[in-house]
Order: sequence, then structure tokens, then C-alpha cells
Amino acid sequence: MLNVIMKDILGTPAILIGIFALLGLILQRKSVADTISGTLKTVMGFIILGAGAGVLVGSLDIFGKMFEHGFHIKGVIPNNEAIVALAQKTFAKETALIMLFGMVVNILLARFTKFKYIFLTGHHTLYMACMIGVILSTGGIKGVSLVVTGSLTLGILMVLMPALLQPYTRQITGSDDIALGHFGTIGYFVSGTIGKWVGNKSKSTEDIKVPKSLGFLRDTSVSISLTMAIMFFIAAFASGQDFIETKLSGGSNFIIFSITQAITFAAGVYIVLAGVRMLIAEIVPAFKGVADRVVPNALPALDCPAVFPFAPNAVIIGFIFSFIAGLISMFLLPLVGLKVIVPGLVPHFFTGAAAGVYGNATGGRKGAIWGSIANGLLISFLPALLLPVLGSIGFEGTTFGDADFGVAGIILGNVVQWSTVIAYLLPVVIIVIMLLASLRKKNA
Repeated sequence: MLNVIMKDILGTPAILIGIFALLGLILQRKSVADTISGTLKTVMGFIILGAGAGVLVGSLDIFGKMFEHGFHIKGVIPNNEAIVALAQKTFAKETALIMLFGMVVNILLARFTKFKYIFLTGHHTLYMACMIGVILSTGGIKGVSLVVTGSLTLGILMVLMPALLQPYTRQITGSDDIALGHFGTIGYFVSGTIGKWVGNKSKSTEDIKVPKSLGFLRDTSVSISLTMAIMFFIAAFASGQDFIETKLSGGSNFIIFSITQAITFAAGVYIVLAGVRMLIAEIVPAFKGVADRVVPNALPALDCPAVFPFAPNAVIIGFIFSFIAGLISMFLLPLVGLKVIVPGLVPHFFTGAAAGVYGNATGGRKGAIWGSIANGLLISFLPALLLPVLGSIGFEGTTFGDADFGVAGIILGNVVQWSTVIAYLLPVVIIVIMLLASLRKKNA
């Protein structure tokens, strides 16, 4: 039963966010019709988002194979799903318990501190729970101590990360209706900060002047299709006609196949944006019920595509420059004695795109470019630094990809190796500080 609850309910993002929407609508005493409609549309929006992500991942996977074969690149490819799948063979129970009680800690912290965020990105909650469980176990922490320490650590991250980013998120959305709940936060925060230093937010990526003859490029789907077509052509000619037609396309002409995949990518982006719009339209009103009754003034912390519709041009700019930074990092990492991290298209698209949006919000075009470059460097160097923490249990071939996994994993791994007592006490001390800070705010 526990496995069903964790894997099939709480581990399924669409169901998880649908439960929150249902609870919110019930607490608002909405009619049966409105409750059913709002819940189903919330779940549907998330499923549409997931379907679009699936289309993107499929297209990016093909591009990655073409790129790797064409340029003969070997190294570690960060992939959250892959490492979690490996870890579940040994740490499934620990992951499930940390995830369940971590969500409880999240709600309690949101209720009793000033950090009013409910983290609704279920798959990232699962990934972080898994990483925490692996690192604590590697450090010799077992049983109840592992679950308690892991749950407190996860719950803290689930409220502090959205809180860290909220000032920048507010600039993007123009309100405090939603927060970002995605463990690429450090990359987005760095991007937003760099944007303030190097750019001018009045010169937005969304105001780029396009000649009348190129007016069709204002259509996001068209511009993404053309951009990706160029990238696919480069990879296609590098990998060769024979490789593509015998290994990837099933005999289809390699040029036609590349064009199709580029347009497929753009279609995936379109689907993601449609799902996000439906999700936000339903979850924000529904969440009001939870905020008013269970956690007053709480904000729903949503997955990173939630910010994509606010700056579609910054999305593609962020992806491209984050990926370029990843390519550059392949040559820099060996120079400092680290393993080569092959830039994965999936993390660079989703986190690079979000970093572009945050950089644009604070620094316009320059902010989007330099902020996403910083993100690309972070998600190249941090996974390489995280590898030694995970390597002793056989995960040398892959590692976690997004920035927060690297930062949290490196810190937690070193703390555990230094002293298990400090590992026990650290999350408790952080929670006490959060409570004291909240009391000070109330008394001010």
C-alpha cells in the first residue's frame, strides 16, 4: 500500500497537483460541478504539460545521439531519471519515506514560518528525496535517523528554494500568485542576479525588432522550428547520412528527418505552453482554498515551464546559450581534473530556458544571454563535483543534472563524511532559525 501511495499517487505529478486542487476547491465549498471541472482541468493541464515534455525529450534524445556520434564525445551524461532508477533498486523504501514525510515537513514549515510555499513539482520532490537518501546512507546513517534527517532536509529545501527565487519570480509574473518549485533554483537565481549586473531589463528579449520581411519570426513556434532546424542540420552533417538513416530514422532521408525533428521540438514547446496556461488558470484559484484554510497566504510552487509563457523568446535564447556553455565546459573540466560532463539536451533546455526568462526579467537581452551561460556552467561543473559523493555506490556513469542537486548534494555529502552528528543537527538548527526569523517578523 505504501508503494502504491508513493509511486502511483504522490510520485505522479498530475495526480499530486490534482489532489491539491481538489482539496482547495472542497475547502472553498465549490459546487460539485465546479469541483470536478477544476480538478480535472488541473490534472489535464499537467498531463498536457507532461505530454509536451515527452515530445521534447524524444526530439532532444535523437539530437543528442546525432551530436555524440558526430563529434565523438564521451563522458558522463547527467540524467535525473537514470540515476533515480538505479537508486530505487537499493533505496526505494528510504526514498518513499523521505518523500512522504518531507512533504509533511513542507506543509508544517509553510504553516508555522514566514516561508509560505507549497512545493508541487512531485517528480523533483522524488528525485531530491532519492539523492538525500543515497547520500545519508552512504555516510552510514540508517533507519529512523535517516528518514527523520532526510525528511527535514527535503522539507527545508522545498520552502527555502522557492523563497530564495520569489523576488525574481515576482518580476516575471507581476504578482505573487505563484512561485517556482524546481530544483534548478540556484541557476535561476544566479541568472537573475547576473542580469541585474550586466543588462537593462527595459531591453527585453520580447521586444526584439524584426524587419517586416521577417515578421513571421515573431511567431514563437516558427522561430523555434527554424532555430532547431539549424542545430539539427549541424548535428546531421557531422554524424553522417548513413548513421542517421540506419540507426535513427528507419531509412528516412536524413535531411527530411532532421527537419521533422526540428518541427517536432517546436510542437513540444507549443504543447508545454498550452498545458502551463491551463494549469495556472485552474491551480491558482483552487489553491486559494488551501491557502485560506490550511496554510494562510501560501503560494503554489510550480514546475519551471510555468514561467515560459512570460518570455517565449528568452526561452529559446536561454536554451541555446546554456547549451553553448555546456559545450565549452567539456573542454574546461579536464583542465581542472574533473570528469567530462556531456551537455544533456533535456537539462539544458528546461533549466537553460528558465534561466533565460529570469535573466531577461532583470537584465533584458544581455541578462538572458549571460544568465543562461552561467546556468550552463553551473549544471556542468556541479554534476562533476557531485560525482565523488555518489561514485562509491556505483553511479559513476551518471549523476543528477540540475543545480540544486549539485549544491545540496555536495554540501550534505561533505557534512555527513565529516560528522554524522552535525548531519543530524544541521536541519534542526535551520528550522529553529526559520521559526525565530518568523517570530521576529510577527513582532516587528
